[in-house]
Amino acid sequence: MDSTDPAQLRRDYRREDLRRADLAADPVAQFRRWFDQAVAAQLDEPNAMVLGTSNGQRPSARTVLLKAFDARGFVFFTHYESRKATEIAAHQEVSLLFPWYGLERQVAILGRAERISAAESLSYFLSRPIGSRLGAWVSQQSAVIGSRSILEMQWEAMKRRFADGEVPLPPSWGGLRVVPFEFEFWQGRTNRLHDRFRYRPADPQAGGSSGGAWSIERLAP
Repeated sequence: MDSTDPAQLRRDYRREDLRRADLAADPVAQFRRWFDQAVAAQLDEPNAMVLGTSNGQRPSARTVLLKAFDARGFVFFTHYESRKATEIAAHQEVSLLFPWYGLERQVAILGRAERISAAESLSYFLSRPIGSRLGAWVSQQSAVIGSRSILEMQWEAMKRRFADGEVPLPPSWGGLRVVPFEFEFWQGRTNRLHDRFRYRPADPQAGGSSGGAWSIERLAP
């Protein structure tokens, strides 16, 4: 078998099943259960998620890191002039995907992204290593640059500028919260008969972030 032929790469998922009776009534509680298990399993970057956005004509995707989640939504941080942030400013609906391959699982989330408060952004910013704080000042994320040496020179300049260690929050950097309105929990199963469950608000007018009830449906694999 040619191991470089993707059509020949095949794995049968046998780790475990997912039953309706196993699911929490609230999808954030179910996500926390699975997230905790991903962390306990020591998966690489269990908080890595693929963020999908659109400019209204073309989609784009990239991996970002989840930094907080609760009943209000899922928070990540970025430069507000980056491609993802400018697309979100124009089109709020986004997707998140957590690919936990080691557990033969994935979680897909649809939601609307919105900026968090400056106070929340500052609180997280101050918790970052100083190198990361300096990097937030240096990188004009998604802008075209001539070479890496430009970044390195700018980083050294910022290091001198903030030599006292007090690095303030950049005005164009902060958090975005994805307020979910749909979840899908996927567990790989043998013969490609995977278990899939979708959560949607029982009252579509209420929305998922209002603390209302959720309906749960099993989907065909």
